[in-house]
Amino acid sequence: MTGAWRALAAAALGAVVLAGAALLAMALDDADGADGAVRGRRVIVLGIDGLDPRFLRRFMEEGRLPHFERLATTGAFTALETTMPPLSPVAWSTFITGLDPGGHGIYDFLHRDPATMEPFDAIYQVAPPGRRITLGSWVLPLAGGDVVPQRAGRAFWELLEEAGVDTTVFRMPVNFPPVDSAGRSLSGMGTPDILGTHGTFSFHTDDPPPDADDLTGGVVRQVEVVDNRVAGRLIGPPNTFRRFPAGTARRGGGAAGAGYEHPDLTVDFEVLLDPDAPVAKLVVQDQEFVLNAGEWSDWIAIEFEAVPLLVTVNAAARFYLQEVRPAFKLYVSPLQIDPRRPALPISTPGHWARQVADSVGRFYTQELPEDTKAFQEGIFSGHEFWRQAQFVYRERRRALDHLLEAFDDGLLFFYFSSVDQGMHMLYHYLDDEHPLFEADELLARGVRTLYEEMDEALGRVLEFVDGETTLIVMSDHGFSPFYWGVNLNSWLLEQGYVTLRDPARQGVLPLFLNVDWSRTRAYAVGLQGLYVNLRGREAHGIVAPGAEYAGLLDRLEADLLAMRDERTGRAPVRLVFRPRDAWRGPHLEQAPDIVVGYDRGYRSSWDSPLGQFPHGVFVDNDETWSGDHAIDYRLVPGVLLTNRRIAIEAPALQDLTVAVLDEFGVAPPPEMIGRDALD
Repeated sequence: MTGAWRALAAAALGAVVLAGAALLAMALDDADGADGAVRGRRVIVLGIDGLDPRFLRRFMEEGRLPHFERLATTGAFTALETTMPPLSPVAWSTFITGLDPGGHGIYDFLHRDPATMEPFDAIYQVAPPGRRITLGSWVLPLAGGDVVPQRAGRAFWELLEEAGVDTTVFRMPVNFPPVDSAGRSLSGMGTPDILGTHGTFSFHTDDPPPDADDLTGGVVRQVEVVDNRVAGRLIGPPNTFRRFPAGTARRGGGAAGAGYEHPDLTVDFEVLLDPDAPVAKLVVQDQEFVLNAGEWSDWIAIEFEAVPLLVTVNAAARFYLQEVRPAFKLYVSPLQIDPRRPALPISTPGHWARQVADSVGRFYTQELPEDTKAFQEGIFSGHEFWRQAQFVYRERRRALDHLLEAFDDGLLFFYFSSVDQGMHMLYHYLDDEHPLFEADELLARGVRTLYEEMDEALGRVLEFVDGETTLIVMSDHGFSPFYWGVNLNSWLLEQGYVTLRDPARQGVLPLFLNVDWSRTRAYAVGLQGLYVNLRGREAHGIVAPGAEYAGLLDRLEADLLAMRDERTGRAPVRLVFRPRDAWRGPHLEQAPDIVVGYDRGYRSSWDSPLGQFPHGVFVDNDETWSGDHAIDYRLVPGVLLTNRRIAIEAPALQDLTVAVLDEFGVAPPPEMIGRDALD
């Protein structure tokens, strides 16, 4: 994803803040909209990722959620049908557009290029760089390199704005870069860190872990303690304004073309250790701060110089002094796009991110900021993850107060990620059947605490609800335990659907590099997608369209449903979903041919989504990522609570999209597939 950084160099000499967006017109405050939209109405949508109806009912029955109980009693509460697959990018895209995945084109976290068989990020891509001027080692881009969102379809708040409705959309997932908007929006899931990744922390230590070179989501920087001093370095993105012959660029980053590479931007820092006490002073550029062992810093501004005196790349980070001695251990958060000086577009208008930061302080801009990877990789303990995640929640909670105080009329959408991320990482503390079950009183209470925090936030929102305000609390999906992983590509290999070029190298090469495509009929990419190696679509397709293709799908469905885990006696696959029989819209061509709906307790393994073929089909999940929802969508519905009457049975996400439009008297466009869910 480092290609996202090329967008910084798209404007001459790095003009990266979309200042022109500040000139967008605001919605009119008087009369009805031009198409008859209802003015003076207020709609508040509280989007709580991963809020599960079963847990919600359980905690309400225990008397722990008085505000949820009040809303359910005086209004309405039901399960909300999610998408198949029930993955956040897919589900939120459906809510945003009112379309199914065939309409909005988001099928998973990962898609694949059938021409190369390589996976790529589903949410955005980076256009190739255009014209540029080269002066020695300096490269001055003049055009191209734009960040291009992959989600198709129009966002419902665009339709509201056209009708004259004021909109505020805070951290909506799958909205990076944010769509052009006459209102205010801040991007959410999909927003990279300053490196262009989903979030890459750095861990500076003189005692590296044994697997230091194999971390996912982070890098280990080995340092030395000399005379109670540590010299460290923060590695930023490649400097796309410089290039050197390959092999000569110091700390080379991304490729700059044949035979060339870009050097990384860097910032040095130092840590001065107290010789006796577990405390240190950190010096980062012109900032000094003192941390005790086990203490976090606030946000520290980082300024990378790309072109002296002309172009800087601004970031922000938090430092956690984990340990001073006997080993030195310092965690640095993923380098965030600084909301006060964004290096990539994260808000509309462009200055709104800075305005929010000026009011509530700097905040995480990375898509899902709870550092699940640091916990998974053993850099964080469970308690350290919990403290970091609670900091994220408190930031988000302050932002909610700020936006509520400024909210007059129109639409306010506000997103919380804490329940989703907490359920992923804490499930094994509350489920004694989990292979990784661990007794820990604080973390076992963690999920309940997250729901109680959401209840408190809902209580705050209810203070702003009057007779002219529609309140909707919704989630994109629920949750299930993740006990066992399924190596779906390994199963396809065992069943004869895949042939390897060198069977002796099974499990060694990722990204399908060992696959003999001339004898392979099906393969899996992403968490739930299964594809046919179709002639005329895949680069080396062998399955003929028509009868051969249909017959292969029938055989795959029968074999998937017949799959058995001999260790448990269970059938891991509960649903075989065929998108071309269920979806509609212009983006079906590249969709999976089958979406696999696993049963409760099962999920894709960690290796299968990227084209690997480990030995064995079923594995115990021994990861701290212990709860999930990438299964049969019928098992993990989301939640809908509202102070209005629910007008239809079994409402789905797309019905909620239509309902929000209808609250303002805005007719849904004909391509939307939902019905109005509310009276």
